[in-house]
Amino acid sequence: MMTLSMHPRSFNRVRPAFQGVYVPVSVSVQEDDYVLRAYIPGVKAEDVNIEVIENVVTIEGAFPSLDMEGERSLLDELPTGAFHRRLRLGADLEAEQASAEVRDGILTLRVPKAESAKTKKITVTAK
Repeated sequence: MMTLSMHPRSFNRVRPAFQGVYVPVSVSVQEDDYVLRAYIPGVKAEDVNIEVIENVVTIEGAFPSLDMEGERSLLDELPTGAFHRRLRLGADLEAEQASAEVRDGILTLRVPKAESAKTKKITVTAK
């Protein structure tokens, strides 16, 4: 099972610079939520950790190593090892309402915007 962590509104943790595998992502916005997609082929859902703090989403995991016993590698461009992506979104998020799934090597994370960040329609009246 994928881990989704939610923290109080403090962001006091400091992490060292991360050296790892690059994971491409796409981020789109809908009226009520953000949708993040990350390309993570070969990674199991239970090996992905997602953390949401205020408007920052962190995705961590690791690509598995291939078992190439008895083979001599001539070219190896497949990612292996840890990955880490941290994305700052434009509004506070409702982490408690977030959902995530991995399908066909694509992680899809849906995180609703906080009520205060949603677009409000203002009715204009004539006098």
